Amino acid sequence: MSPAIRTRTPREIRSARRPSRHRCWGHLVAATLWPMHDANLGTLLRTCDAVGACLAAPPYHWVDAALARGNTLRKPACVHRVGDPLAWLAGERAAGTQVLGVELADEAVRLADLPAARRRTVMVLGHEATGIPPEALDLLDGVVEIPMIGNGSSLNVAVAGSLVLYKLAGLL
Repeated sequence: MSPAIRTRTPREIRSARRPSRHRCWGHLVAATLWPMHDANLGTLLRTCDAVGACLAAPPYHWVDAALARGNTLRKPACVHRVGDPLAWLAGERAAGTQVLGVELADEAVRLADLPAARRRTVMVLGHEATGIPPEALDLLDGVVEIPMIGNGSSLNVAVAGSLVLYKLAGLL
């Protein structure tokens, strides 16, 4: 007979996590610089909290409402506002940050082969319909691809970003 499975209580789960309130860790940043759907932002923000990452988003008028609606934790989250995505990515790269895009490309690393981030890493997610703009592709250090078997050509931005964040955080 196998031993009984015991689930942890919410108190046990909380005590095993970070001891202080969230502040910008600065190690992982999910950059949704060209979002199309507001629902994706809230979902990705929840994943950012789960893996200890920050979210970079444009200062569009609808972003605050989308983040508030999607942040089911109801606690402050680390969100960086990015007004000029190309200048921000160039600055991050110049500062030594690894900049990875999630995109379909010939030279892409498969998600299963992606190592955990060992230094500050920005994960760039493109527009849901058009992907990462060509002018931003030149600012990437590498590209990650999520293999698919089905008929679709890509996953929802929040789902794709969540998978890559977990892998970069070393949690998968």
